[in-house]
Amino acid sequence: MGILTIETESTSSVAPAKLYKAFITDFDNIIPKAIEAIQSVEIIEGNGGPGTIKKLTSVVGGETKYMLHKVEAIDEANWEYNHSIVEGIELPENVEKISVETKLFAGSDGGSIAKVTAKFQTKGDVHPNVEEHAKAECKTKHDAFFKAIDTYLAANNDYN
Repeated sequence: MGILTIETESTSSVAPAKLYKAFITDFDNIIPKAIEAIQSVEIIEGNGGPGTIKKLTSVVGGETKYMLHKVEAIDEANWEYNHSIVEGIELPENVEKISVETKLFAGSDGGSIAKVTAKFQTKGDVHPNVEEHAKAECKTKHDAFFKAIDTYLAANNDYN
């Protein structure tokens, strides 16, 4: 088994406490509204805390697809959230799971800085390939995700 670690940093114009609330506490409701491709988020197992498994259903290229997202840790006091992608469209064939650690920090402009570490755990003897396009793709996805939440919150000023 091999592990490929990719670290990215994204920025948001939203203050960390508000972004964390939207990103974690209200994730199931906001994500389908903020990201057009995601149709629904439903809890398959658990109560929302660590160990909870969520199914994200999306439409990609006209096809309905899904991803299983397992909550690993929630630390609201330090604006940290860790989850794993354990099944579905985001999981390449030779990858067993993707562990994602997200930590928010206050930005100098009143917004947030999100530091995201994604660890791709491969199956068997497959060694991860550290390609620049994999790093760039990860960065692009994280930036798009935070931009979608920014856009949603900007359009919904009444969200607290």
